[in-house]
Amino acid sequence: MSIAIVTGGASGIGRAIATSLVRRGDTVIVADLNAAGAEQVADKLNSLGEGKASAAKLDVTDADAVAALYQGVKTEHGSLDLVFNNAGISIGGAAEELTLDHWNRAIDINLKGVVHGVHAAYPIMLAQGAGHIVNTASLAGLVPMPLGIPYTATKHAVVGLSLGLRAEAAGRGVKVSVVCPSFVDTPLLTNVNPDLPETSMSGDAKGDIQKASPRLYTAEKLARDVMRGVAKNQALIVAPAHGRAAWRGARLNPAAAVKVAGMAVGRLRKS
Repeated sequence: MSIAIVTGGASGIGRAIATSLVRRGDTVIVADLNAAGAEQVADKLNSLGEGKASAAKLDVTDADAVAALYQGVKTEHGSLDLVFNNAGISIGGAAEELTLDHWNRAIDINLKGVVHGVHAAYPIMLAQGAGHIVNTASLAGLVPMPLGIPYTATKHAVVGLSLGLRAEAAGRGVKVSVVCPSFVDTPLLTNVNPDLPETSMSGDAKGDIQKASPRLYTAEKLARDVMRGVAKNQALIVAPAHGRAAWRGARLNPAAAVKVAGMAVGRLRKS
């Protein structure tokens, strides 16, 4: 049985990962800024009769709050085995539409939220001599993704952070993985730029996204991929198969990948 924290656990990918963990018998802290949503998820997970779940309100942009939660879990349970730094926000719009508010929110949540989680969890796991940090990035952290470059930039940064930390942690008992999914059918697609200035992609962008990528993956399928990747200690967990194909293509021919992304932008602008 592992002791795990999942940030952004009230919905989407976080909820699916928390469910997978509880189903295999783990104790999970469902952490989210949406305290009521986290409580609802934890209550439902506790009805499964397998592992255990509790809820915690957490703003990942608050470094002190993140550190307090992670250390508190370690103190209460005696260990902190798994950390899923998963909380994120969807930012969309053409570059000329974006304000510094869009950039700052993406950096604060998508990047600094992960930094805060790593900064809190890594010393605990080093002291234990064991643990696994799993950071959620995106396929947008591996390939060109226009019409949302603050999101893309932060996800590239999370990939680099994770792989660099994995190299440092090698041989010290701490494992690090980064999750890079293609488009997943979660509330992020229908809540683009929340509480931010509107752009052409604001609000419910799911329909526009499906024009460029009609095959939306489910959070439940992704959670299974994540759990398999964690069990294998994969550095990069890229899913689904068409996402891995896009990643391979971008590595082999970056110029072609940019061209394909530009064609997708053209289709969206015409529609």
